[in-house]
Amino acid sequence: MGDLWAHCVFLLALCSGFCFGSPNRCDEVRKVFQLRQIGPTQLLPLNPRTGSDLQVCVSKNLTCCTKKMEEKYQVAARRDVQNLIQTSSSSLKFLISRNVAAFHDTFEVLMRQAENHTNAVLRESYRDMAEQAAGPVRELFTDISLFLLGSELNVDDLVQRFFDALFPLVYNHLIDPGLGDITASYAECVRSTSRGVRAFGGVPSSLAEQISRSGVSGKLLLQALHLGIEVINTTDHLQLSRECRRALLKMHYCPHCQGLTQSKPCMGYCLNVMRGCLASMAEIDAHWREFVRSLEGLSARMHGPQDLEQVLLGVHTQLHDAVGQAQKNGPRLSAQVHKLCGSPSRRPSQSLSIQRSSGGASIPLKAPVKVSGDSLANRRKDFLNSLRLYRTFYGGLADQLCVSDLASGDGLSCWNGTNIVKSYTLRVVGNGIKAQSVNPEVKVKEADAVINQIIDKLKHVNQLLQGKSIPKLGSLDQIETGSGETEGRYSGDCDDEDGCGASGGGEVPRVSKLSPDVTGDHKHHHHHHHHHYPPADESEVEGRSRSLGLAGAIWILMLPCFHMLMAL
Repeated sequence: MGDLWAHCVFLLALCSGFCFGSPNRCDEVRKVFQLRQIGPTQLLPLNPRTGSDLQVCVSKNLTCCTKKMEEKYQVAARRDVQNLIQTSSSSLKFLISRNVAAFHDTFEVLMRQAENHTNAVLRESYRDMAEQAAGPVRELFTDISLFLLGSELNVDDLVQRFFDALFPLVYNHLIDPGLGDITASYAECVRSTSRGVRAFGGVPSSLAEQISRSGVSGKLLLQALHLGIEVINTTDHLQLSRECRRALLKMHYCPHCQGLTQSKPCMGYCLNVMRGCLASMAEIDAHWREFVRSLEGLSARMHGPQDLEQVLLGVHTQLHDAVGQAQKNGPRLSAQVHKLCGSPSRRPSQSLSIQRSSGGASIPLKAPVKVSGDSLANRRKDFLNSLRLYRTFYGGLADQLCVSDLASGDGLSCWNGTNIVKSYTLRVVGNGIKAQSVNPEVKVKEADAVINQIIDKLKHVNQLLQGKSIPKLGSLDQIETGSGETEGRYSGDCDDEDGCGASGGGEVPRVSKLSPDVTGDHKHHHHHHHHHYPPADESEVEGRSRSLGLAGAIWILMLPCFHMLMAL
């Protein structure tokens, strides 16, 4: 009896030392839970417990987790991965959006340059009418700019309107000049005859064709880049499936329940989980690669008649030819105008002298200045050279996240979903939907509907970029982001445990910051990878896991002692 009593006293001392004085209870779990702002620390138990109510982080050992903690951990795991995806795509998104803005700026500079040079030619060659022609010239380039930036203007109409407005000036100053300017009503009649008498021959239609052909290419380039941003926005906010969220919980935070707060998943285990979670995203890969190739093909075709820069900076030449042709056909045009409008009606000659005295000195004709660094061709070349580095982005995203951020390094002990082991022994599947049929970690039912929609848009724009489909009125706008068609819609299924229905409106807020422990540590996937937490020492993590199991064993040994005490 005395031996049994001594044995009980020893076990009581051991238990009290383990359960109440040991730093290996749930303190470390509490610290990490609080540091990462996963939830209120009141959710944590003071001491390890059985964990019979857990659904994912099930273990034979005692656990530091409760069901409420498990739910919070699942939300945190999803948030962390979505933040990693957004961080990985941020440099690609910035590259495209920055160049969209740069192309817009270059278009504007090009428009001003072309307009100024056209006005300079008019002042040099046709000084008397140059000031009056400045308004129609400005309107022409404003319309061209609107067309390039998305407005569905008819190029034939806007070019013809310009030449219609120009004809009364050419008639008044070059074909049938008089002591005074023609009246406004007579000028309007002359304007209305421009197309019928073919005042400028085939120049208007030729110029319209060149602007339309080169402009559609430039416009398509911008629209395609907008779609590229839409693809990234869609994948940045991919709603992960229930199966994926549970797998991420098991990989990221279930080891915390056993006190293994510094453990990292094995590489093969991480690849299976992430390739399963991002299986739909990997389906974008082939179409994204084709998207990059198609942009390169379009850029290669944008030369000569399809070189927007060359066409716009050549407007002054077409204008000079058009006016010259009208002068050459002056007698015929004068007769036709007299027949249709009657004899010219003119204002007093004083207005003519006032008008012409304000014309200013002639400005010497200069060749258009091209700044090589800002030219459209050079910008396209630099952009595509950078974009080419991202052509495999979607095919390798899951692997990149594991290698750079999530998985344990080679040769280090790691978490396999159940225990700390030397290596992961299950089969590692490939990327894409089909490969997931044998994924041991994540069940993938089917391709994501929202991802399928974005793939369809990529297929369509690739056809346009390759010239296999002719853009019709409005077709370019249908592929442009910002239409509101997909805004607020996210992929995957959702339930209350994930917290994505809490707002009541179905809107999923964008997460812009990583968990506090990893914020600022994530670099672009081309940079050297690093670990956010030092890998756990094998003896340490095994000791922690064993300590929770040992606690249960000690309590079982203590039961006879309690019975004896009760008997006393």
